[in-house]
Amino acid sequence: MYVSDILKTKGSTIVSLGPQQTVAAAARVMHQHRIGAVLVQDPAGDMVGVLSERDIVAAVSLHGGNALAMTVRSTMQPKPGTCAPDDSISDLMVAMTESRQRHLPVIQQGDLIGIVSIGDVVKHRLLEMQREADTLRDYVQTVA
Repeated sequence: MYVSDILKTKGSTIVSLGPQQTVAAAARVMHQHRIGAVLVQDPAGDMVGVLSERDIVAAVSLHGGNALAMTVRSTMQPKPGTCAPDDSISDLMVAMTESRQRHLPVIQQGDLIGIVSIGDVVKHRLLEMQREADTLRDYVQTVA
């Protein structure tokens, strides 16, 4: 399975904010969409970072309630790792574990086409494992 398979299932909707919006606004958007991260895009639509729940918690830990008035730019992860539609799920699991990123933007030919989360990756890997198990079970039943 590949990143493109994940996007086929979940879609390629991208929730994003501008870098000058507040952390409080980002938290509201994330809660409204039930997501763990938002892409941060400049007015031209170029990705400048990712803001995750972890980033918000870190900001609150360091700055208390004042963190909510801070800008997304001041708390986001600039230049996040990315992946491509033809990356395998296995490779993605390794990359996410090594980089400790739970959300990766998907880039195709320089264009942002979606975002995948560790939850998406685990879900699709479990489906892939179930299909493999079913195939092996069917094979053993026909041979026996």
